[in-house]
Amino acid sequence: MTDIDQPATDLQTTWVDENQRYLVAELSRLRRQLAGEDDAQASGGATMSPPAAIDVIADIFELSPFERDILLLCAGMEMDAQFAVACAKPNGERGASFATALGKLAEPHWSALTPARPLRRWRLIEMEQNHPLTSASLRIDERILHFLAGINLLDQRLWPLLTIHAPSRVMAAQHQTLANGIAACWTRPSLPRAVVHLGGDDPAGAEDVAAAAAAACGLQLFVLRIEDVPAGAAELENFVVLWDREAALLPAALLVQCGDGAVNANVRELAARIRGPLVIAAREPARLRGPTLSLELAKPDAAEQKRLWQAALGSHGAELDGALDNVTAQFRLTARGIAVAGSAVSDRIDVGEPVAVAIWNACREGGRRGLDELAQRIAPRAVWDDLVLPASQLGVLRQIAAQVRQRTRVYDEWGFGARHLRGLGVAVLFSGQSGTGKTLAAEVLANELALDLYRIDLSSVVSKYIGETEKNLRRVFDAAEESGTILLFDEADALFGKRSEVKDSHDRYANIEVSYLLQRMEAYRGLAILTTNLKSALDASFQRRLRFIVNFPFPDLDQREAIWQRSVPAAAPTDALDFGKLARLNVTGGSIRNIALNAAFLAADDGGSLAMRHLLAAAHAESAKLERPLAETETRGWT
Repeated sequence: MTDIDQPATDLQTTWVDENQRYLVAELSRLRRQLAGEDDAQASGGATMSPPAAIDVIADIFELSPFERDILLLCAGMEMDAQFAVACAKPNGERGASFATALGKLAEPHWSALTPARPLRRWRLIEMEQNHPLTSASLRIDERILHFLAGINLLDQRLWPLLTIHAPSRVMAAQHQTLANGIAACWTRPSLPRAVVHLGGDDPAGAEDVAAAAAAACGLQLFVLRIEDVPAGAAELENFVVLWDREAALLPAALLVQCGDGAVNANVRELAARIRGPLVIAAREPARLRGPTLSLELAKPDAAEQKRLWQAALGSHGAELDGALDNVTAQFRLTARGIAVAGSAVSDRIDVGEPVAVAIWNACREGGRRGLDELAQRIAPRAVWDDLVLPASQLGVLRQIAAQVRQRTRVYDEWGFGARHLRGLGVAVLFSGQSGTGKTLAAEVLANELALDLYRIDLSSVVSKYIGETEKNLRRVFDAAEESGTILLFDEADALFGKRSEVKDSHDRYANIEVSYLLQRMEAYRGLAILTTNLKSALDASFQRRLRFIVNFPFPDLDQREAIWQRSVPAAAPTDALDFGKLARLNVTGGSIRNIALNAAFLAADDGGSLAMRHLLAAAHAESAKLERPLAETETRGWT
């Protein structure tokens, strides 16, 4: 059917006006036929081009002339008061009935109201319940009544379940190729229509591909989330009928978005029964009963991302000057993500941000939306000078930063990626007791690389329910893929302890979860840091698969003195602080920073300068918190 909402012009009569006149003429013909006038003619006289709504329905649902007139009869009861008089029942009650249709309409047949025939199969009409078939009142479905009047909108009963998805403004070339192939399959009438399964790690791209394929076939695309798929038999049957009707009337295609979820029994049943174009977006194999066209959908590669950025930024694209190389190396955005970020970049440029900085910050902020509900974001403020570590450890940390920064050049431009298909991610382990600087070092790396840092507590990710840990980890990595975020997994020994022998299903799934995380860390193109207080508790085979292991030692005397000096800002008023004596306190850097901060509050409350007595009081408080008594030799001479 052509667009029935086209704007009116002075040069031609609109389809809506023509359809209205046609409908009035058909109702007038039918009213005369009900009155027994000899000049009444059967349906099928003058027609419209494009066809009128009643003829579209008759053609789509294969109505007989008698069934077409029954539908018009029911519409007339809603639109024309004279029909109520013409269709009055013997008892005086008004309403269209099958008996009236059988007695007064042309070419009657009893099968018209059987459940298998279109009027009831497609719920074009409703029958009054608890009445004999011939005397029950008939009523046109509201959606069909609006369609006959020229209003073609989605059935309101489906509004809570479906969302319309328009074709994307920018689209990856690989995705457009897939969309063209799907459209070609949908337009081949000689073959049975297969359900299209779009796998891969780009659910947003799957919706864009389906929308482009639908548009190429003159269809709208509606999206149904897996959690909204009706579960009960009656609810599923009702949805299938209503949707198949909408798919024909609008016309439209349907996409079932499974996201991280597997294709369940409800989705498989839906796929087996829906007649119109159907796409299922699911990472895992669909395993459907009928014909299936399975296609793999990946996020755009670096070269394609550059093209999409150019398209998204429009006139600002000329100002990029190579900035996209670093962006596409760090952020693995979908086409939709680039389109959204492109709008944010334009706004940032308009308020004065340089183009390269605007793109980088827009990508960072876009990635936060998916991770903020899964992990804790740490604002990185620490710099290299804040770290007090042996030279060897500092050297390894600088190597880690270099590998994150230069991975595109080494893997893609220099070809090392083709030779090392696995382990392209930078997975590292920071080991050392609490307070030795593991989190501080992660902050320094994030600050150096201008990336977000998210901390994930593995003890909270590990679930007591079989298989849930893998699902939780998948959500974290999927959200982090686009933003290039640095992931900091605390308490790694909660999941990466020495793997046990498989004695039951829980042991088997625990080992599967460890293997899954190792696999995702190796594939993750960003930086993943695991921390542990006890390196010896970790499985040796796991340690071999890490790119770097950095041991954070307990600080020696000179290192503690350096930490004390960095812990007291230059702006703070001090009174004869002796950092050499303070360094004799045998605690980690984290405790030193706590003591310095707490002592500063004591000094401020005294109204004076920070003195050794304030540090001594704060040291005793920290000692009590750690349940470690202070030795007299550690604080001798402080006051």
